[in-house]
Amino acid sequence: MKTIIILADGMADYPVGILGDLTPMQKAVTPNMDSLCRMGRSGRLVTVPEDMPPGSEIANLSVLGYDVHKVYQGRGVLEAAAMGVELDDTDLAMRCNLICIESDRIKNHSAGHISSEEARELIECLNKDLGTDRIRFYPGVSYRHLLVVKNGRSDVDCTPPHDVPGTPFRDVLVKPSSGAGKETADLLNDLILKSHDTLARHPVNRKRHAEGKDPANSIWVWAPGHKPRMKTLKEKYGITGAVISAVDLIFGIGVYAGMKAVHVEGATGLYDTNYPGKARAAMDVLKEVDLVYLHIEAPDEAGHEGNAELKIRTLEDIDSQVVGPIMKAVEEMEEPVTLALLPDHPTPCAIRTHVRDAVPFVIARPGEEPDGVTEFNEFSVEKGSYGLLKNGEFMDVLLNRSIKS
Repeated sequence: MKTIIILADGMADYPVGILGDLTPMQKAVTPNMDSLCRMGRSGRLVTVPEDMPPGSEIANLSVLGYDVHKVYQGRGVLEAAAMGVELDDTDLAMRCNLICIESDRIKNHSAGHISSEEARELIECLNKDLGTDRIRFYPGVSYRHLLVVKNGRSDVDCTPPHDVPGTPFRDVLVKPSSGAGKETADLLNDLILKSHDTLARHPVNRKRHAEGKDPANSIWVWAPGHKPRMKTLKEKYGITGAVISAVDLIFGIGVYAGMKAVHVEGATGLYDTNYPGKARAAMDVLKEVDLVYLHIEAPDEAGHEGNAELKIRTLEDIDSQVVGPIMKAVEEMEEPVTLALLPDHPTPCAIRTHVRDAVPFVIARPGEEPDGVTEFNEFSVEKGSYGLLKNGEFMDVLLNRSIKS
């Protein structure tokens, strides 16, 4: 049986006062998600262990059934894989955001969602000014980039910038978590501070400032790690897979999971992404593989902005332009297809960052009796027949296998 997972990043939320104490999922008009819920069985899923940070890298690995305590090595190495950057075993790879600092505080984690073209110029300049035989910057998409440090230590504590908007940046600089990590922490903090001068004088930022846009006036490094060792989906479950996203992190997970990467023109990771193109791509690649992992970043970014109305818009767009068309296309297929819908983690608008609360999910498998849940949101699924899943159990349930103890 074929399978499609529609992963709406950060979709779950908390009740919002201006929405009448409803969550964006409850407030949004999503008839197709509700229809899918009526067709299937639902529940809640813990995607992030209590002793790990609630990042998308951990949550998405968990959704795909991996033991994150064994395979997680930081977000940077996953993004390196997506970018085709070959790492030696001693290379330290890290996420490198272009961020905006204002009055010595982190204003936002994205430099106002700087364009990829502008960002590439800045990353090239950073390599010219700060790059060495040991230090190398690699351009990615929008504000998301990569830093590789040869012979770097991973025993450093780094703070994701989207967790601390409004915080004095010096309060959350890199800290060593052991004596051996001090040299790496000092090197990384030196790069952050030196980046301020390089970026401030760059024509891209002078132009952004003149246009009233947030400048990308600092780098911010986080999620350090070395190359992970993890089984592919073929080795783990005996299936082939494909991944569709606008985010290097997700493609990097796909590389290590042995999944085919499908890039869709116009996929931005924001509210203006090419929703219909992603849906069409999912149905096209489903002909070639057993499982399609369709990742949509837009709700997460709306949550980070604290914009509940925008989050509602992204959910309604996903419903009408992704879930609905895929459900219709699946109905017309001769081969049975299991559909699953869920977020990886909540990104509540009220706090503008990820939390590790359990997320709602629904699985609609042909021939399986529905459980009577009629709406898809954070609270309705509490009555679902799957109850509460954790520890990578979602994939076992999705693929109709017995859950491993």
